[in-house]
Amino acid sequence: MQSDPSPQAPHALPAAALSTGAVARHLGVSPTTLRSWERRYAIGPARREDGRHRRWTPQDIARLELMCRLTARGVPPGEAARAARGAAPAVRARPPQGGPGGQGALPLGEVRPECRGLARAAVRLDASAVQELLEAALAELGLLTAWEEVIAPTLHAVGRKWASAGERYIEVEHLLSWQVSGVLHRIRPAPAQARTAPVLLACAPGEQHTLPVEALAAALGERGVPVRMFGAALPAEALCDAVRRTGPRAVVLWAQSRATADPALARSVAGIEWGLRGARGHSALLLAGPGWGAGTPDPRAERLFGLRSGLDVIVRLAADGPPATGAAPAGPAACDS
Repeated sequence: MQSDPSPQAPHALPAAALSTGAVARHLGVSPTTLRSWERRYAIGPARREDGRHRRWTPQDIARLELMCRLTARGVPPGEAARAARGAAPAVRARPPQGGPGGQGALPLGEVRPECRGLARAAVRLDASAVQELLEAALAELGLLTAWEEVIAPTLHAVGRKWASAGERYIEVEHLLSWQVSGVLHRIRPAPAQARTAPVLLACAPGEQHTLPVEALAAALGERGVPVRMFGAALPAEALCDAVRRTGPRAVVLWAQSRATADPALARSVAGIEWGLRGARGHSALLLAGPGWGAGTPDPRAERLFGLRSGLDVIVRLAADGPPATGAAPAGPAACDS
C-alpha cells in the first residue's frame, strides 16, 4: 500500500499564534518558502502583529500542512494552495494513528523541533529547504549541538527507515547526506595554531561513511587545530605512508561497521615511528565509530565515543604537542593489514 511520503505534525499545536520561523521549523520548510507561498498563492497568516509581524494560527498551520502533503504527492503548488484554502482543514487534537508523523514519517522519537522539520524536508526531497534548515541549526545551536541533537538523529532515522523498507528511502539518505556534507565543508576554520602538528582523519579501507569524520574535521577547524582529511576508504599502505610523511599528533581511524574495522591495520598504525634517528616520534591512534566495538586491538590505541568527547580528547592532545620516543634507530613499522 502506498503511504503518504510527507511527515505530519507529531504533537497538538499550541493555541497561541506562532512566528514564521517557528512554523517553518515545524513544517520543514524555509521561512523564505513560506513568504513566497503567501505572496504567490495567498496562503498566509490570518493576522499580523502591529501590521507587520506574521502570526500563524493553528488553522493557518493546518492549511499549510495540507499544502505540504499535496505538493509531496506531486500536486502543483498553485493547485495545492487552492485546495488548502478551500478545505479549511481542522486542527488535529492528537497525533495521527500509527505513531508520530503518520505512515511516511521517519522514526524520530523525542527530538527537537528542528530535527522534525529537517526530517520532513528530507522526506519531501526538498534540497533547498534541507540546506537552509541545516545552516540555521548550525548558526543558532553551534556545530556540536546541531550535530548531536538535529543532524545525527535525523541521519539515524533515515537509516532505520530505509533499512526497514527495503530499497525505499535510500534517495532520502543520499540527499540528506549530501546536504550535510556541503554545510560542514562551508564552515570556515580558525587560523591554525603555530607549530601545531596536524591531526590525520581517515576512514578504514572499504569504509564509505564519512559524515562523522567530516563533522570532526569541521569542529577541529573551528578550534584552530590543523587537519589532514583523507575521507572514505583510504588504502592501508596510503594511510601508513601519510603518517610517516606528516608526523601527525594523532590519527583518527573511523569504521562504521565491524566489516571495515581492521585490527591488524590499527596495530600497524599504532606502531609507526617517524622523524630523525635518535629523536623519533609516534602518533596517538584514536579509533572512532561503532565498528571497533568497546575495546581496542592494541594497548597503544584509544577509543573515541561521540563528537563532543572525542573533540576534547584531540584538542588536549594537540595542545600537549607530539610525543617523542627517544628510542634507538628503528625501522618503519610494516603496514600488514
